[in-house]
Amino acid sequence: MAAGPAPEARPLMDEQTFPDNFSHLNYLNETYLCYEVESMNDDLWIPMDEYKGFLRNKSSYRRWERCHAELIFLERMDSWNPDTELRYRVTCFISWSPCPDCADELVKFLTKNRHVNLRIFAARIYERFPGYEEGLRALKAAGAEVAMMTFQEFEYCWNNFVDHQEDEDESFPPWDNLVVRSEELSQRLAGILQHREE
Repeated sequence: MAAGPAPEARPLMDEQTFPDNFSHLNYLNETYLCYEVESMNDDLWIPMDEYKGFLRNKSSYRRWERCHAELIFLERMDSWNPDTELRYRVTCFISWSPCPDCADELVKFLTKNRHVNLRIFAARIYERFPGYEEGLRALKAAGAEVAMMTFQEFEYCWNNFVDHQEDEDESFPPWDNLVVRSEELSQRLAGILQHREE
């Protein structure tokens, strides 16, 4: 990723959009993806603030015009022209875990880009389509770290991707049963990732 002009102030997510889309209490049909990229320098991961932001899926009543957040992110990342001589760590915080098709595209990306480490933290497990479990296992097998968001990740996103308008020091307002639900989902994901077809 070549150095460019100084980054402009990056857009932040609206304060209500975050709980509306990341809370376990809501099940909206949108997917939000917050991302950040770091590069390896002398065995330390250095944040690349110009490659930090959020996006959401593009929905349409026409099926062929729809585009999932993960695919939009892969297009965006490809436009950055990552230097294959450098190591990168990409962290995604996503409101729904990848569907089987998106998991497949992420696996293809990781296979072609061995210099990229991918970490995915999901707020919920997307189980709408058959094959979601295999897709998550394929991501893990391809080297991705796949985990559920816990209080720590929700708070991190709140502090780094959400516009607090006038109160920059506003602390993260957890929703009901956040810790309990995160633990349940983490155990469920662990079971999915450990399961092997007989």
